Order: sequence, then structure tokens, then C-alpha cells
Amino acid sequence: MTDILQYKIEKQIGWMTLNRPEKKNTLSPDLLLSIHRVLRDWADSDAVRAVVITGTGDRAFSAGYDITAIPTEISPEDAELLKNTNPLTLALDTVKQFPYPTIAMLNGYAYGAGLNLAICCDMRIGAEDIAAGMPPARLGLVYHPEGLAQFVEVLGMARTRELFLTAATFRGPELSSMGIVNRLVHRDSLHDTVTSIASAISANAPLSLKGMKRILNSLARCAPLAGEALSEAESLIHAAFNSHDLKEGQMAFIEKRPPVFEGR
Repeated sequence: MTDILQYKIEKQIGWMTLNRPEKKNTLSPDLLLSIHRVLRDWADSDAVRAVVITGTGDRAFSAGYDITAIPTEISPEDAELLKNTNPLTLALDTVKQFPYPTIAMLNGYAYGAGLNLAICCDMRIGAEDIAAGMPPARLGLVYHPEGLAQFVEVLGMARTRELFLTAATFRGPELSSMGIVNRLVHRDSLHDTVTSIASAISANAPLSLKGMKRILNSLARCAPLAGEALSEAESLIHAAFNSHDLKEGQMAFIEKRPPVFEGR
């Protein structure tokens, strides 16, 4: 148990709760590394047949990545891992590749990397009053190719384009129609519904669950960018990150006003 991530195992169901309510459960590097460590240990022990990820409180599942947080709890093993990746990519990949099914229990809104975390789960069950969106275009950012591919895998190309290019917030039935959630339920029944689904999953044959999830992941995998396409994507991300528009997007967000972008 850590302050920022609460976790437990009950009847072969692993429960993980993002516990940064004062920060709207944003994903700090330490929180992401904790997610990786716990899921790695659960995968090694084979004691968990289904995982549920949720957030503390009834307001936010996760508001996204906390770019202001600095990692403080990096073990030598994690430091070695992070030589070739970053905490966000590491955690999302660990969730996606967990050998047993994973469920995002969306207790509140999910934005940015928080929504990406939910998309990396096998299923998403949400309270009927939640909202979700991907705001990079409103902030002057270019989202990374691997993350975009994860959304395309789940939502399809057309819905992913709508989600990212409009940077809109979606609510209620829209979330179901777009495939962002598998189902929406009344908030009072959210926990019981997810528990019932996770229990049904965990009662199934372990080799069947692991085998089918592995095959499904292989079937759904989008071809990664490589060569010139990958270099171009990295250049686009770098240019946006160093742009005037990014600074404007950040200030507009802080000042709660519409941004005035200049394309530079």
C-alpha cells in the first residue's frame, strides 16, 4: 500500500485505486511506477485473475498526466527500465499486457493520459454522469503515436479522429456510442456492477483467459510507426512542444479563457 496508490486482492480480483484526490487523481511518475510495480508482482504471483482500476472519490477517475510532478521513488530496477522509456509508457504498457483481463471503473471524468489509461484496459464501465475527452489540441500538443494507436485499436480511426481533432468533452450516451465505455450504469450500482463482472471473469479458466487475451492483443495490435514516419512524428511532437501555441494553451487553461492560437 502506498499513499498515492491503494491496492488489495479480494477473491482473485485485484483492486487498484488512484489516490491523489487533491490533484484530481492525475498520473504522477511515482503513481505510474507504482502501477507498474503492483501489476508486475500480481502477474508474477498469478494470484489475480481480474484487475479493476478506479479513482478515489466520485469526481475524477483521472484528469491526466501531472507534468509538474517529479519522480522520487525510483528503484535501481525501475531506473534501468526508464532508460529506454518513460513512466507513462511503462505503466500503460504494463496495464495493456497484464496477462488477465483488466477493467477501468470510471467513477468520474477521465481526460488526457487518464483516459488513455482507461483505454488500455480490456473493459471500461462508467457511472452515467461521467465525462471524457482528449485535450491535446486545445493545449497545443501533439499526442504520441503509441497513444494514438491505442485509441485507434479500441475506437477505430474515425472515432479517434473525432476525439482528438475536436478536443471536445463527451458525456452520457455519447461515451457508449463512441466505444469509450462498454456500458454506463447508475452511480449507486457502479461498484456492484463492476464487482459482478470481475467475479464472473475470475471464475473462468485461467489458461483460457490468458490465452485469449494474448491472442486478442496480437490481433488488435496496430502496426507501429517506423523509419521516416516515426522520425516525422517525433519532429512534429518536438515542434509543438517548443511552440508559442503550447505556452498560450497552458496560460489559457490556467486563466480559464479561450486560447488564441497563432500557429507558431
